[in-house]
Amino acid sequence: MPVVRTELPATLYTAEQSRALDRTAIEQYGLPGFKLMQRAGHAAFAALQSRWPAARSISVLCGSGNNGGDGFVVAGLAHQHGMSVQMLCIGDAGFESRLGGEALDAWRWAQGLGLTPEYFDQDCEFRGEVLIDAMLGTGLGGPVRGLFERAIVQCNRSPQPVLAVDIPSGLCSDTGAVQGVAVRADLTVTFIGLKQGLFTHEAVDYCGDIQFDGLLVPEAVYEDVPVSAFRTQGEDLEAALGRRPRSSHKGHFGHVMVIGGDRGFGGAAIMAAQAALRAGAGLVSLATRPEHVSAALTRQPELMVSGVDSGQDLEPLLTRPDILVLGPGLGRGAWGDQLLQQALATGKPMVVDADALNLLNDKGWLGGARRDNWILTPHPGEAARLLGDDAAGINSDRFESVQRLQARCGGVAVLKGAGTLTCDGDALHLCSAGNPGMAGGGMGDVLSGVIGGLWAQRLKAVDAARLGVFVHASAADHRARLRGERGLLATDLLTSIPLVIGGNKP
Repeated sequence: MPVVRTELPATLYTAEQSRALDRTAIEQYGLPGFKLMQRAGHAAFAALQSRWPAARSISVLCGSGNNGGDGFVVAGLAHQHGMSVQMLCIGDAGFESRLGGEALDAWRWAQGLGLTPEYFDQDCEFRGEVLIDAMLGTGLGGPVRGLFERAIVQCNRSPQPVLAVDIPSGLCSDTGAVQGVAVRADLTVTFIGLKQGLFTHEAVDYCGDIQFDGLLVPEAVYEDVPVSAFRTQGEDLEAALGRRPRSSHKGHFGHVMVIGGDRGFGGAAIMAAQAALRAGAGLVSLATRPEHVSAALTRQPELMVSGVDSGQDLEPLLTRPDILVLGPGLGRGAWGDQLLQQALATGKPMVVDADALNLLNDKGWLGGARRDNWILTPHPGEAARLLGDDAAGINSDRFESVQRLQARCGGVAVLKGAGTLTCDGDALHLCSAGNPGMAGGGMGDVLSGVIGGLWAQRLKAVDAARLGVFVHASAADHRARLRGERGLLATDLLTSIPLVIGGNKP
């Protein structure tokens, strides 16, 4: 049968929404559930053949739910193609009695082809060259226990590569959290609705490469089920920025002022200002400690740099910029406190990062008040302080956490980390770009500058935030492809930012 594999879609769904897509396809559009299961099995088997074309044997680990049913189909297809198949059921001889619906149909179909099930126990050995994980799907409601836990642990200790069907067993498809233990897959093939948890928190270390197959479900199915979040993609950037008119001048693309760089932290503010320039702002100013002026101008002569010793020195400089970027290297002392107060008093749109976030929390300036014209960019630790939580609590459900943050503070909230999330109170956006090389000092400073630079170009705040995150992560991926992830520096991203943004290329 034909199998249609597409690029990863932009829309993301919760587990419940994914089940709603299945029900809608079956109940309203007359697609038999077993037909969908067969299509899922064909998609997974095609991915297996493509990724490991030399494999002649597989071990398929199956649970008793629909995920196991997909596994039975993969096992049957592999058997039909002359492969040696070990079909392992996680349970005992009463396993069949726990099957129902399409999973039971798939079980009987596989046995009709001549496959004989084996039952997993602690003495079981995996004989296949590739392991197929079809144990637990999106319905997992708590920590993995019993035989499933043992099977997952054995999978992770085994040298064979693993293909996960729909989602690695043990992962929460809504949050990306590991439910006690989870399969570490090399490839995950997911179906109909792209699960939001695959792209954030711990899931990024467990899914491997991700492929999607819509199983030929009619487009109308997706119109009947709401979307949880959207992945930001390159075409979003192109649509938002467009081409610059040939008659453009610097006044058309906004003026950003970066405020920060206390003693010992001058580099943070300089990097943010450089990033704003590279993101395409027409003018960029930097207000920093006087002792950092020479270094800033030496590093980037296109900047307009002013030395300020106090909030009073800053006040007359705040009339010209359109967008303020506040926080990189600001510090939490009296100097940073004064500058923050002056910036807030202007009521101008601002990107609030790093120490500015900490000062807001330390001084109790949030006080339940909300602003509509700021973008907050905390990492999980900073978000935890703003919400009276801890970083583990923030990461346990990052989607819910970023919504809580936006509800409290207003404006646009950006929750940094693996699968950075952006929320404006209306929609959630996720960035699946980026790499571990970004785990280094200064990356957040560059991000705040990029967001400020895009916002100055008359983008909506939410678009500046989500696209800034995407540009930043994509620039890091570009540099990693050239030189590797390890040793990647924040300043390495600066020359890649314009390449990612593109536009008006000769």
